[in-house]
Amino acid sequence: MLRRVTPKVQDDILIQRCLERDRRAQQMLYERYSTKMWGVVRRYMKDSPAGEDVMVEAFYKVFSKLNTFKHNGSFEGWIRRIVVNECLMKLRKRKTLNLNIEVNNLQIAQDSPSAEDNLYESDILQLLSKLPDGYRTVFNLYVIEGFKHREIAEQLGISINTSKSQLILAKKKLKELVQSQYPNVG
Repeated sequence: MLRRVTPKVQDDILIQRCLERDRRAQQMLYERYSTKMWGVVRRYMKDSPAGEDVMVEAFYKVFSKLNTFKHNGSFEGWIRRIVVNECLMKLRKRKTLNLNIEVNNLQIAQDSPSAEDNLYESDILQLLSKLPDGYRTVFNLYVIEGFKHREIAEQLGISINTSKSQLILAKKKLKELVQSQYPNVG
């Protein structure tokens, strides 16, 4: 009887082989997750060379810390967390986050829910790359990664209100960019 091999079982086998320093397994693991993780990196980093540095550092950490993976959650999620943390560390080192703006009670009109349906992934990445680092980082952490403002504040060393205002300003700026660059969208 053939046993169906699920992605989790495949990951468990790859992890074990990587822990045994099997280079082919390491290559397979990298190939399995690098494309998705590159997508994560591109949302945070404006330029490819910086993004490539993040990928190298992140996967180095994945392989060197593989023995700390507890198998009680998604392996992809574990890798994603490492990649996001590497992106944040790179941005902190550049000191380009500029997260000192705090705006209380700032309101923004709701975006048209159909606007993003008319844009391609490459269009959205291009728009995100035009945001200041602080806006883009908070936007990614909140909207894409699903962090709460408290968690973002802790990760970035800012106040909760600063996280909230950065998100509002990011959405406002994205709306302006969409309206100016894609006037027929939405």
